[in-house]
Formats: sequence, structure tokens, C-alpha cells
Amino acid sequence: MTVDAHLHLWDLERVAYPWLTDALAPIDRTFAFAEVQPQLERAGVDRVVLVQAANSVEDTAAMFAVSSPMVAGVVAWVDLLDPATASRQLDGWSGHRSFVGVRHLIHDEPDPDWLGRQEVRSSLGLLAARDQAFDVIGVLPRHLEHAVALADELPSLRLVVDHLGTPPVGTPSAEPWASLLSDLARRPNVFVKLSGLTTLGGGSGAARLRPYVEHALDVFGPSRVLYGGDWPVSTLAGSYAETWTVMEELLAGASASERAEVLTHSAERAYRLPTG
Repeated sequence: MTVDAHLHLWDLERVAYPWLTDALAPIDRTFAFAEVQPQLERAGVDRVVLVQAANSVEDTAAMFAVSSPMVAGVVAWVDLLDPATASRQLDGWSGHRSFVGVRHLIHDEPDPDWLGRQEVRSSLGLLAARDQAFDVIGVLPRHLEHAVALADELPSLRLVVDHLGTPPVGTPSAEPWASLLSDLARRPNVFVKLSGLTTLGGGSGAARLRPYVEHALDVFGPSRVLYGGDWPVSTLAGSYAETWTVMEELLAGASASERAEVLTHSAERAYRLPTG
């Protein structure tokens, strides 16, 4: 039961996505589940986790409206800056069996310390109390530093670091990314997601990505590393089939049990999905 734990959908007629600018013209259109489903099936993916792509209730409502047995989970959005509103929104989303966690586009916030705000921490405490996960988009080292502090402050909150914490692919040094990822791995409530890698690698295949994936597997172990295709953002670098091929190449040296962890069981653990 292979799980793609990072898949986006958007309908530009129903929801606004301010980050979709002319610079991203190839993906500045509607992407529906019907378009990706046959691609998932050809790759052997059985279940997906839909992940928010806008800081709005409209985006989350659109994800919950998708009717498919392949949708095992939805990572929603709530207003973390207002704990009272966040609590009400969490109550509402909890009525959906597929609700598994929350994400906010922190990398679009002008303040790199947004995740450290007290009201945000209070809202994340509500999330921890409800046994929901929080996806962290770590684009800057500062984002990952805040994730380390957050993991210590709320040890019962499961954190899922998206896009491998944005490793500096193609640069002479892997620091400070490598050390920060090791720090995160020492916190047992933190997971890391192998998502967005083909885009980070510029569509160049597995070779440039392998050192970063190997580091993640070494410090986290396969039981806290999960796969995410990041479709349709990934189409900027290639088709879903190409994304899947790169992932298979990156896991070529793993044992069958290690592959099962990365491709199935880690997502089940991180998001409390039904086991398959």
C-alpha cells in the first residue's frame, strides 16, 4: 500500500493562490485529482495525503471535497495566529475522517521567525492535544532552527519537515542544512519528507540528490522518512513517472523492509493513517 504523502490540488475558479505568478506559468492552471489518479496508479501508488497549498479555508474545503478512496489524509490550514479561531477551525475539520494535520506557508511570511510567535506556539499546542501533525516548510535555516525549538517545546506534537528541509543541492557545502537535519533527527517526534526533490535537483535525476537523501536516512532512519511526490509542483521538473523513477533510484540500495518504511509505514506513523 504505497503512500504518496505530499500531493496538491488546486482549482483556480474556486480558490486564490497568490504565489502562482507568471514565473510559475506552467502550473498556473487548475489541477484536479482526475488528472493525477491514472499517473498514481501506473506508478503503483495506492494512497495519497493531500496537502494545503494556500493559507485559506477555501483551499482546505476543496481538498475535503475530493471523493476518492485513494485519499487517505488531508493536511489542512487553520489560522495559527489566532488560537481561538484555530480551535474552532480544528473542531470543524475534525468532522472529516481524513483530517490528519495542519500546514501554513511559513516560507511566504516576511518574518523568518513567524513560527516562533507565541500565538502560533499556543495554536500548535492545541494541535498536539488533538494528536494531529504539523508540516514544516523549512526553506531557510532559521525555519529549521525554529522547528528544533518547537520539537523540544511540544514533544507530543508530530512534526513533518517537508521537502527534506530544502537541502542546498549543487552548492559546495551542505551546511548548515546537514547539522540542522541531524539536530531535528535527535527529536523522536520529528519526521522528514522526501518531497519536492526533483524540483530542487533541477530535473537532473538522482545523482545530485543522493548525498542529501542518504544523510536523511542515516540520521532519521527509514522509519521516520516518508515519500511525497509534490505533484503538480514537481511537473516543473518532469512527469509524475519521472518523479517516481528518481525515488526508486534513490532507494535502490535499500532493503525491502526499508523501502516499505519510506513508501508506506512512515507516512502511516506520521499522520496516523489506517495501516495497509
